[in-house]
Amino acid sequence: MKPLMLHGHERAITKIKYNREGDLLFSASKDKKPNVWYSLNGERLGTFNGHNGSVWCIDVNWDTTRFLSGSGDNTLCVWDCQTGKVVGQLETNSSVRTCSFSYSGNLAVYSTDKALGYQCEMFIIDARDVVSKSSQENAIRRIPINGPRISAILWGALDETIITGHEDGEINLWDMRTGKKLNSIKSHKNQINDMQTNKDGTMFVTACKDHTAKLFDSESLVCLKTYKTERPVNSATISPILDHVVLGGGQDAMDVTTTSARHGKFDSRFFHLVFEEEFARLKGHFGPINSLAFHPNGRSYSTGGEDGYIRINTFDQSYFDFHFEY
Repeated sequence: MKPLMLHGHERAITKIKYNREGDLLFSASKDKKPNVWYSLNGERLGTFNGHNGSVWCIDVNWDTTRFLSGSGDNTLCVWDCQTGKVVGQLETNSSVRTCSFSYSGNLAVYSTDKALGYQCEMFIIDARDVVSKSSQENAIRRIPINGPRISAILWGALDETIITGHEDGEINLWDMRTGKKLNSIKSHKNQINDMQTNKDGTMFVTACKDHTAKLFDSESLVCLKTYKTERPVNSATISPILDHVVLGGGQDAMDVTTTSARHGKFDSRFFHLVFEEEFARLKGHFGPINSLAFHPNGRSYSTGGEDGYIRINTFDQSYFDFHFEY
């Protein structure tokens, strides 16, 4: 398995995301410029220029016409994928930490940090109705978050609910129409870094600083499985075709200089979805893995690291021939 190495960012990768067809890979980093690449050969298609701060979150809608990016410069930008131009820019009171298009692509949700005297808030906007300069007052719904800030966000089934992961390990389920909290669980002990759904959205996996990743039911928030490691997990993703979960992470970036790459444990780890057993590891990055994404066809997956590199790993046939014995 020889990876494609993509190096177009000058600083740490914060998020990577495939579009629905999987022909494009979008990446965000702390260097202010989200990029888009051809996933087949790793060629860079272009950059989205306009932010003045680290880009923390990105998303792309289902037909790859609109691209969303939230930044530390207190703005959320909606871009035209074809031209790379900003369609709309929303000014916020603090950093935009998470953002996500709904399944239909008509709505989008984003959340802001608890900073500068402002509390953490979640906003739902109509993605079709974003003007070139607008404020957070234009949101369809504005939900104040009284507790710890939101660190990961997902849309639930049929765009009726929103699932949020928080800094203290809490997971909440919200009614999109009323803004009321429907359910809340505290299954993790530390910050939830990432949440990703399976192919049909019935389950989602969380990645947490408490050295675990957990699988939850999207409607009831019941914890189904737990995958344990011995270092913080920054990202986790579920294979669309096999019962596999991939975890990525490593020790905190600030501790990296004190240890070698071997001890930092910066490898991707493959677990069986059902049996919770680790069966493979893949090395490569020189720092913690910050984001993981499976290709929609399940034949490759990508990792984005603190070292500024994105690696696209295409699986060998032996990966598909391997069957878990039980």
